[in-house]
Amino acid sequence: MSSPASSWLTRVETDADVPAVQALTRAAFGRPMEADVLAALRTDEGWIDGLSLVSTDPAGTPVGHVVLSRAFVGDVPALAMGPVSVHPDHQRRGAGSAAVLAALDAARSMGERFVVLLGHPSYYPRFGFVRASAHGLVLTVDAPDEAWMALSLDARHPLPSGTVRWAAAFGI
Repeated sequence: MSSPASSWLTRVETDADVPAVQALTRAAFGRPMEADVLAALRTDEGWIDGLSLVSTDPAGTPVGHVVLSRAFVGDVPALAMGPVSVHPDHQRRGAGSAAVLAALDAARSMGERFVVLLGHPSYYPRFGFVRASAHGLVLTVDAPDEAWMALSLDARHPLPSGTVRWAAAFGI
């Protein structure tokens, strides 16, 4: 039996997808802030080609999106996961999960080792994310401890400890 996430086509975002990704992000969050972060990332030092992924409907229109960008734990390279956007018509059907799983797989294949995020604590543990503070990861801004999470993409490499720096577009 396949999971809902496995029923979505996922692929790397293309330049042609940008307007659709911006529209779905605004529709998902109801405000421009998240779409503005994505636009800033496209011009920021944090952008990494191949780590902005979409899940699409049968017509090929993006309905789910996630981006991973460069971050650091102290001096150790890591990735920061941006907001997972899912069009309201497709929420709770696996489109977001498909994009997250594809992004994490892409990061692993690129040799990346760690991902950090600020996100909803009931959503991300299913992907293996754990409370970051329990591993000595620190932020320079106040954030709810339960929303501050991290993931090692390779069990041979435990999470490093230290202060996390996001790409400038995230403002952290």
